[in-house]
Amino acid sequence: MSQKLRIIIPLALLGVAGVAYAAHASVGTLSAIGWESISLICPIGALGTMLASKMFVPRAVVSIVLAVAAILLLGRAFCGWLCPVPVVSKLRGIFKKGDGKAAGAGGSGNAPADTEARAGKGGPTGDETSIGKTVPASTAAPAATVPLSAEETRALKSSCAGGCASCADRRPADSRHLILGGTLLSAAIFGFPVFCLVCPVGLSFALVFLLIALFGGGDVTWSVLVVPALLLAEVVFFRKWCSHLCPISSLMSLVGKANRTFQPTINDEKCLETAHGATCGRCAEVCEVAINPRHPELGTTFAECTRCRACADACPGHAISFPLLARRKAGATVLAPDPAVDGATAAASVAAPIPKTSSGVAEAATGAEPELDEPAGSLS
Repeated sequence: MSQKLRIIIPLALLGVAGVAYAAHASVGTLSAIGWESISLICPIGALGTMLASKMFVPRAVVSIVLAVAAILLLGRAFCGWLCPVPVVSKLRGIFKKGDGKAAGAGGSGNAPADTEARAGKGGPTGDETSIGKTVPASTAAPAATVPLSAEETRALKSSCAGGCASCADRRPADSRHLILGGTLLSAAIFGFPVFCLVCPVGLSFALVFLLIALFGGGDVTWSVLVVPALLLAEVVFFRKWCSHLCPISSLMSLVGKANRTFQPTINDEKCLETAHGATCGRCAEVCEVAINPRHPELGTTFAECTRCRACADACPGHAISFPLLARRKAGATVLAPDPAVDGATAAASVAAPIPKTSSGVAEAATGAEPELDEPAGSLS
């Protein structure tokens, strides 16, 4: 249901803007909302406007403050629920051959550029465990999950497949941040927000308005050809707008590092990995931005989460929720075994969190299930 709503809501916003435009009662777009004395603009447009004019614009500042507050509360939820670009990008399936399965899990291609070089998005298939190591089918058992070695974990976090010492602690630069810097710099140099001319969010609404003018009043201009061409080039054919170029996504990602609310949280009592020792990885497999909720260190950060709820919908144990504030758990999942512990004990330590006492000292394994704090609130 969540995935259908993510298509319906942006289309509804485009429809409302189109109806208002046709009725000469325009309320603006997602790039610039206006209603009587109320006016808000995109934070990128607001920053670009002030840099271009070299002036302090109070309404632009208000727009920026409100946008930052929304990001701190909801993260990149705008990308997952309101932005029309992911919906338009689905048109690329028309130009693909075959049954289009390749576009399934990848969604709108929102995974940041610096995470595409790292493993962690894909879930296990066949005899592959959810945390990356393959075991023979004849020996695979639900409670014998094979953990990653320290060297393998280090390689996953590095920018190269070998995990060499020169780049083990270095990640590739996120191209979106470079585009964001160039967007603001170009506004200051040229005296107007250049990015607004090619922003696919604004182009999506402009296309609706142009079609209404074309069929409603016979208004034919070059924009009827230019706007669709730009939109197709940026979103449909280029395919990597959200993950490589979008400065709006970049700004949300940077501000979202301080976000702590409505993040995907796993209930260890329901998760197949921790409660039953089974292998799964469905949450990481379906995530469009390469987050691994079960093993966060193997994917990108939660600052990239769009709150699309794909992980919650795909979880077979219904273990994922989006609480207002997730409480600190009593235990932590162990990924790498202690060298002094034998293989069987190490596998068991991966399958279940280690409970701790109030003093922080690990309790002896008694077989009792650790208690899990209930979340403070939940986003349905």
